[in-house]
Amino acid sequence: MRGLQKTVLEMLLRYMSHNPMEKLPKMFDLAEKLDRKKIRTNEIRALRDVLLNENSNWHRLTVNLFENVDLKLIQKFAVNFLIYANIEGLTRARANKEKYGVNIPWTILMDPTSACNLKCTGCWAAQYGGKHNLSYETLDSICRQGKELGIYFYIFSGGEPLVRKDDLIRLCEAHQDCYFFAFTNGTLVDEKFCQDLLRVGNFALAFSIEGDEEATDMRRGKGTYKKVIAAMELMRKHKLLFGYSTCYHRYNTESVASDEFVDDMIDRGCLFSWNFTYMPVGKDARPDLIATPEQRAHMYRRIREIRAEKPIFAMDFWNDGEFTQGCIAGGRNYIHINAAGDVEPCAFIHYANVNIHDVSLLEALQSPLFKEYQKNQPFNENHLRPCPLLDNPEKLAAIVKASGARSTDMEAPEDVDVLCGKTCEAAKNWAPVADKLWEERSQSDSGAVC
Repeated sequence: MRGLQKTVLEMLLRYMSHNPMEKLPKMFDLAEKLDRKKIRTNEIRALRDVLLNENSNWHRLTVNLFENVDLKLIQKFAVNFLIYANIEGLTRARANKEKYGVNIPWTILMDPTSACNLKCTGCWAAQYGGKHNLSYETLDSICRQGKELGIYFYIFSGGEPLVRKDDLIRLCEAHQDCYFFAFTNGTLVDEKFCQDLLRVGNFALAFSIEGDEEATDMRRGKGTYKKVIAAMELMRKHKLLFGYSTCYHRYNTESVASDEFVDDMIDRGCLFSWNFTYMPVGKDARPDLIATPEQRAHMYRRIREIRAEKPIFAMDFWNDGEFTQGCIAGGRNYIHINAAGDVEPCAFIHYANVNIHDVSLLEALQSPLFKEYQKNQPFNENHLRPCPLLDNPEKLAAIVKASGARSTDMEAPEDVDVLCGKTCEAAKNWAPVADKLWEERSQSDSGAVC
């Protein structure tokens, strides 16, 4: 069945390789005919209305995709991400969840290295240096074990993951049925790497950027903005798939949320964006960087406006909690494996019971910390307060203590009460604002139904 789906999808994409937008109406007609039981008819027609409407941002995004990204990359994304990760993978993951009684994540976030060539203000990774690396053999083993459980999507962070770019390309070659993605500062992207990305086809990048040149260089160092822009230009020249990633905080939220910045990123070839809010993790954390409740509410509204108006797929890791029914970490949708091999519930929650060098991936998912996460999720009935650290710090403290998890901070182990103490005030201040937004959303949905 997977082979048939793959073949049909590849044939359809080849058919659409020339004048794809002109062929879309026929594609939708075919989709309706194939939906003989009318199970997906309403969804097909809604998608048709959006994509064929020339004034729609989704129409413009689709046009940009086919005009600016190599067809081989589009095919790889469609087959690996849509069929393997979201059809076959999810089916296998659900079966394994029932079999083993634990959550099977949709994706695994891995740090190939703790090394980074930048030292960004407030970033815990800057403390680690190049002390830790996951060997190629370990990365490969994680992917092989993951596929057995139904996981076909793998994300890299760090440190700076492209410090290990040769090994990452090798991993993409070895697992041509998986899709890979990296958050990168962009400064190590060069001509050869772009050629490698085009050759393997199953690896996309998100460039970390903090807004305009002043905001980016403030956190990442003078000259970094220009290097990121140069990397985007190189990626676009090779017709590669990429987007951008921002960390919005007290001093740049208005910049990254502005029309000027978002439009500039779209013009430079970005097709998607990840938006994260600042988390005060590590001994050099800056609690003063935490976004104010007003700024977080502003981002909540702006991300929805951007999705409705601009040809880019924008995501907010916190404010989109309403679509994921709360926190996605702890194995519910993803886990994090740091460069030392510690298996953590989240990139921002540096606690663990086990290390991937000592246990299998399945055994890691069965660890006490992940079971406590599973038992307590969602952490709040208001899914605009999804996070156990930033929004419900008392929940995280209780989970870590109940599971007996240890701090995995590589330089200065952090007592969970100390960590949660940094976010208590922010959680308290965000609660009434989030509750008001949640109530407004509920009333809006109720009105729409009526």
